[in-house]
Amino acid sequence: MSTSKNKLDTELVRELAEILSDANLGELEVEHEGLRVRVSKPAAPAVPSVAAMPAPAQNAAPPPAAAVSPDENRTGETPAPDETNAVQSPMVGTVYLSPEPGAKVFVHEGDKVKKGDTLMLVEAMKTFNPVESPRDGTVTRILVSDAQPVEYGEPLVIVS
Repeated sequence: MSTSKNKLDTELVRELAEILSDANLGELEVEHEGLRVRVSKPAAPAVPSVAAMPAPAQNAAPPPAAAVSPDENRTGETPAPDETNAVQSPMVGTVYLSPEPGAKVFVHEGDKVKKGDTLMLVEAMKTFNPVESPRDGTVTRILVSDAQPVEYGEPLVIVS
């Protein structure tokens, strides 16, 4: 009886690890049939990357641009996002630029927005959370693509 339960637990852990990897998440916790399982990536790789950052501090601008703008349709754009005007992701999840598939996107680059306007959605655990403009301004750059996984605090859009 315990071997079948162990097999179920192993399968659950493998599925969670696969979701963690596919969604590029740092940690995932789930409770299922009275069993709570947490799967997370090791913290060790983050320490060497932080330690390695002071050496190339003169070239600090290019890595954020490459990390923030992975979609290839933005080739040629290499400036780093203006961190002071960046609207950041409020949570880990998947970003959506329109309210539903096939619908018109919330904003385009160059659009004027007012404080409180919805810029995009971040879906986490089947809940769609609006990302609102923190100020009046112009959308100067959209840093993410539709259905892209995002991390907490990741710059999503620049509103100047």
